Amino acid sequence: MIAEVIVDIAHSDIDKVFDYLILNSDVSLGSRVEVPFGRQKIEGFVIGIKESSDLPVEKIKPIISVLDDFPAISKNQLELAYFIKNRYHVPFALALRLFIPAELRGGRVKERIVSYASLNSSLSPIEMASSLRKGATAQANAIGFLNLQGKVKLSEINEKFGNSAIKALIEKGFVVVEQEKAGRQPYKELESFSKEVELTEEQKSAISSIENTDKTISLLFGVTGSGKTEVYLRLINDVLNNGKTAIMLVPEIALTPQMLRQLRARFGDNVSILHSGLSAGERYDEWLRLKTGEAKIAIGARSAVFAPLEDIGLIIIDEEHDGSYEAETSPRYKTIDIAIKRAEIYGSKLVLGSATPSIESYGKALSGEYNLAEMKNRINGKNLPDFIVADMRSEIRNGNESIFSSYLKEEIAKCLSSGNQAILFLNRRGYSQQVLCRDCGYVAKCENCDITLNYHRDSNLLKCHYCNASYRMLSACPECGSTNLSYSGTGTQKIVSELKRLFPDVGILRMDNDTTQTKEGHYNILKDFADKKADILVGTQMVAKGHDFPSVTLVGILDADMSLYFSDYRSGERTFQLITQVAGRSGRADKKGVVVLQTYNPSNSVLKFALNYDYKGFFERENSLRKSTGFPPYALILRVMIESEDDLTAMETLKKIYERIKPLYEENRNEFLFFNKMKSPVKRIKNKYRYQVLMRLHVNNSDIKDKIYSECLAFKTNKCLVYIEENPSSLF
Repeated sequence: MIAEVIVDIAHSDIDKVFDYLILNSDVSLGSRVEVPFGRQKIEGFVIGIKESSDLPVEKIKPIISVLDDFPAISKNQLELAYFIKNRYHVPFALALRLFIPAELRGGRVKERIVSYASLNSSLSPIEMASSLRKGATAQANAIGFLNLQGKVKLSEINEKFGNSAIKALIEKGFVVVEQEKAGRQPYKELESFSKEVELTEEQKSAISSIENTDKTISLLFGVTGSGKTEVYLRLINDVLNNGKTAIMLVPEIALTPQMLRQLRARFGDNVSILHSGLSAGERYDEWLRLKTGEAKIAIGARSAVFAPLEDIGLIIIDEEHDGSYEAETSPRYKTIDIAIKRAEIYGSKLVLGSATPSIESYGKALSGEYNLAEMKNRINGKNLPDFIVADMRSEIRNGNESIFSSYLKEEIAKCLSSGNQAILFLNRRGYSQQVLCRDCGYVAKCENCDITLNYHRDSNLLKCHYCNASYRMLSACPECGSTNLSYSGTGTQKIVSELKRLFPDVGILRMDNDTTQTKEGHYNILKDFADKKADILVGTQMVAKGHDFPSVTLVGILDADMSLYFSDYRSGERTFQLITQVAGRSGRADKKGVVVLQTYNPSNSVLKFALNYDYKGFFERENSLRKSTGFPPYALILRVMIESEDDLTAMETLKKIYERIKPLYEENRNEFLFFNKMKSPVKRIKNKYRYQVLMRLHVNNSDIKDKIYSECLAFKTNKCLVYIEENPSSLF
């Protein structure tokens, strides 16, 4: 028999099937194998098995070994990998890697084996002890200890009584050592809770609508606090009762502990968690539990869409509008695309949930392509929180140059005096946005990126938020030597500093990329806030979605305008979503919520729709605008990105690609709405110069799109990275 193998090298020149002889009966479809490749041995994936090869048998090398006790990739997953390869024009090896833990490659992680010691059951403890020489106190004590305790970890008993004593008992046959697999369970200390929940009529209707529709995809459109999570849990329960499995995706790692807690409370050990914040061992063990069927529910961020489950009955994407569902490295997949294909392969339901759906998803729901299930009211029957608009122009005219408006200061004081909690949202970390020399105008910039450095006061460093480089804080201007430096802009650190000055006795927590570096950073901050160890939580968009704190009655949005003016067609949509999501953290229990929105442009139409929670009005305006101007979903944006450490190489590659595509544009002008080459808005990131060819096409002409892919990717070299993004979530 012959195995068709894709070797684990993600290079277009080697992206082909190689035939190998099967000498081992353990080889099967989806197996990871070690094979000879040139002068080296390399790992590969078996994607097919056949009777014979077109090559002479004497030229076909045999498979060296099978790397796992089971096929790592199932037949259905192989079909999905083919889809990813063709859809995103990537080497097959790169698509296959998505389905296994990265550390499994190269044997960098294995199952955890723990040795346990126990007394030999065929011998009497008294006889063992009496046969010991006088003075063997440690051995005698160990026998007594094991007689009382039974099976004990070998490392523990060695530490307690000494290695030499235990080794002697093993040699005498008194102590038996056995090895057992021991799973590494993440978030073991996570407290689960379960409470009886009586469904509202809207929740019952939503569940019925999703389960009984003949459509594969349902959009669950429910206001913040309407009980979407309980709908998810009931849908999962029904799927499990039918002998199926489920995948639950959340947009932020910060949200996984909260959801994991609720899933474990309802479904116990049936739940497994997958995300990049776990240790290598934890990620492998959780993946293995899903692979072997020990767990039947996968919860995690976008990579969990590849969870090794079979018989999938349900896939849920919570906060489906969120940009984090788009991968930023190759393959640059969109999680919804993968979920739709996976639902098609497995015949499962796909539920997209959001209080602020993407324009694309809501449009498809209105057209009937998706089933639409709506929940218009909060489960507690309370109204959504009231907005107080603070016009920061008036604040400045009235002499208030503080970060906080007079309204926000007043509402924080009221909130704290009533024993409640507040969340303050600013989507910018650090202390200040930039350091400026007032004498010569010098602005501190990153050496690797064309980006202004942010000052971080707690570490007294200047940091780049693109490449994470750190620099010593300036004592004087490097250009003119002046010490007349100013700090402009505001970050989360500065918010905390100012709050401590105004409310010195109040507990404050900060949640941003700086405070959540460790695996459990998100969880610990959220737990402390839930346990009321702090009264105010300051954070970036991490605090905006999914969290449920009953005592939060105030939300402050400190710079509502910030995302409005990005040069991106989605800027209005993102602003509406962020405001609505973060406002929804207030007043979720039986207490009335308030939101203070600080803005320099209160008459902006996007803000007005957000203040009235008028998603449908916003959708109609935004949808009409995109239709008239030719932006997604009424057009397809293709961006060819060229990156190189050498500016000249990047520019020359840009010109070559542009000239290669230009004839295609000339021949099909009626298919193009826009076509041009240019520098990227941020010309350099991580010491790589960036250029782009930007195109807008009438919706999804797959022939032209495929030609653009094949023409452009041919220019990818070791010195120059070339990749294509479709409708990118960011155009920086």
